[in-house]
Amino acid sequence: MKASWVAEEEKGKVLKMSGADMLMEALEKEGVDVLFGYPGGAVLPIYDALYKKNIKHILTRHEQGAIHAAQGFARVTGRAGVVIATSGPGATNLVTGIADAMIDSLPLVIFTGQVATSVIGTDAFQEADIVGITMPITKHNYQVRKVEELPGIIKEAFHVAQTGRPGPVLVDIPKDISTSIGSYKPANEVDLPGYQPTTMPNLLQVKRLADAIVQAKKPVILAGAGVLFAKAEEEILALAEQHRIPVTNTLLGLGSFPADHPLFLGMAGMHGTYASNTALHECDLLINIGARFDDRLTGNLAHFAPKATVAHIDIDPAEIGKNVETLIPIVGCAKHTAAALLRESPTSGDTAEWVYQLAELKNTYPLWYKNEGEVLKPQRLLEIIHEETNGEAIVTTDVGQHQMWTAQYYGFAKPNRWVTSGGLGTMGFGFPAAIGAKIGKPELPVVAVTGDGGFQMTLQELSVLQEMKLPVIIVIVNNQSLGMVRQWQEIFYEERYSESLLPVQPDFVKLAAAYGIEAASVTTEEDARAKFAEALDSKAPYLLDCRVASDENVYPMIAPGKGIHQMIGVKP
Repeated sequence: MKASWVAEEEKGKVLKMSGADMLMEALEKEGVDVLFGYPGGAVLPIYDALYKKNIKHILTRHEQGAIHAAQGFARVTGRAGVVIATSGPGATNLVTGIADAMIDSLPLVIFTGQVATSVIGTDAFQEADIVGITMPITKHNYQVRKVEELPGIIKEAFHVAQTGRPGPVLVDIPKDISTSIGSYKPANEVDLPGYQPTTMPNLLQVKRLADAIVQAKKPVILAGAGVLFAKAEEEILALAEQHRIPVTNTLLGLGSFPADHPLFLGMAGMHGTYASNTALHECDLLINIGARFDDRLTGNLAHFAPKATVAHIDIDPAEIGKNVETLIPIVGCAKHTAAALLRESPTSGDTAEWVYQLAELKNTYPLWYKNEGEVLKPQRLLEIIHEETNGEAIVTTDVGQHQMWTAQYYGFAKPNRWVTSGGLGTMGFGFPAAIGAKIGKPELPVVAVTGDGGFQMTLQELSVLQEMKLPVIIVIVNNQSLGMVRQWQEIFYEERYSESLLPVQPDFVKLAAAYGIEAASVTTEEDARAKFAEALDSKAPYLLDCRVASDENVYPMIAPGKGIHQMIGVKP
C-alpha cells in the first residue's frame, strides 16, 4: 500500500506529511540505514513513522548505551552516528556521550523529543531544556518550531556534523511538530554563509614548513586523530618516509601510522614510550598534524618541546596556538595539507643521526613488565589478543589502566581499528561502542576490552548482544579495583585506597549466562590464549572474565606537574 503523500504527489498536488514522516524521509535522503535509540512519550510519533520504514533500529537498554554505540559506529565508518531519545531524562541521559563526542570530534546527529510547543517553559512532564543544556557541548543545535523547517534543518545537521572538524549536532523536536502536517519540500543543498570550514591550506605557510623540514636536524611528526578523520594515512606515511622523519601518535591518533614501521616511536604523552616523549622534548621541529596539544600529551607546558619550532596543521583554527606557541600555523584538512607539503618539499634535511638515536632509545628503553609466576599479567593479555587477531580486530576500550595497556601493547597497524574515549575519559564507553563498531564494520572482529568497574556501568547492553547475536568478544581485565584510581592512590596518596577497591563483584560468567551468552573465567596465560581463540572461532557473543594481577601499574608515567621528559617507571 502506498503512503498517502506518495499518492498525492503522483496526482501532482502539494506533498503533505507529518513532521515525523518528514524526518524519516530526510534520514533516508541522507543515506541513514541504522539508528540507535530508546523510545518514549515525546518521540512516539517518530517511532510510529519509523515502523513503516526499513531503517534498522538498535534498541539499547539505556540512552547512554545508544549514544556510545553511535560513537563507535561513527569512529569506524566515518559516517554520522544517529541517535533518538525522548524528552527529559531520555535527552539528559545522552549528555555524557554528547560531551564525549564533542571533545573527541565524532560526528553524531542526535534527535531528542520535546514536550509540545504550547507547554515549553511550564515545567511540563518530562520537560528539560536540552538545547540550553547541550549548547556548550555540541557543534550546533536546533529546536524545530515549524514543521516545514524539518527537511532543511536535518540537511544542515548532517552537513555540520560531518564537515570541518566533526562533532555532534542536536535537533530537538517538540511532539506537536512531529504530529503536525505540513508541506514537504526535500532539502537538496545547504546554504550556510557563516559556516565555511577551511580545507585547503595556505600555500605560503606550506612552503614555510617545507623550508623548515630542510633545515631541521631533529624533526618529529605528531599524528593525531585528525589524520584519521581526513583519511590522510597514506600521505603521512609518504611524508615520513620521504624526509626520514620519526612519527609518534596521540592516544586517539593510534593507527594513523603503522605501529610496526621502523620510523614509529610509539604513543606519546602521560603513558607514552620513552622514545616518543624524549623525541618531543629534544626535537628542533615539531610537526603536529591533527592533534590538540591537550594536557595528557604535553605534561607541564613550560617543559614541552622547548627547543622546537612548532608547526601545527589543523582544520580547526581555534586549536592552533591555544596551548602551545605555534610559529608555523596551517589551517586546513590534514590530507590536502600533507599532499601539498609532499609537492612543495622535494628535498630533505639530514636526519640520519637523529633517526638512529631514537631507534637506539626505542630498543634500549622499550615498554616493559615482569611476566613471572602463574598470575596473568594484563600486559601479556593484550599481547595475546594482538597475536590471536593478527592485529586485525577493531578494539574498543573503557577508560583506565586497561585502556593504556591496550594502547601500549596491541600495536595498531591499520587505521580506524581503535575506539576509545580520549578527552572526556568516559567509563562505560567501551562495551556499547563495540556494539556500534560491529554494526558499522560487521566484517571485522570486534573486541571490547573493559575494566571490571567500567563494564558494570553499561553491562545491561548484553541484551543487545543476546537479541542480535552480535559476535562481540568482551574481555574484562579484572583486577578487582578501579585500577587507575588505585594506581594514583598508591603513588601519590601513600597507598590510601579510598573507595577504589572492588572485592565484591558479580559472577560475570553467570551474568553472561543469564543473557544466554557464552563465557569463561581465566587466570593463566595458557587459559587466556585458549579461551580467546575459542571466542574468535565461535562467531558468537563471548565474555572472558580475565583475573589479572591486581597490583600492576601502567608505566612509563608522567606525574602531575612534571615535564614530558620526567617520566617514572622507565627501565632499560
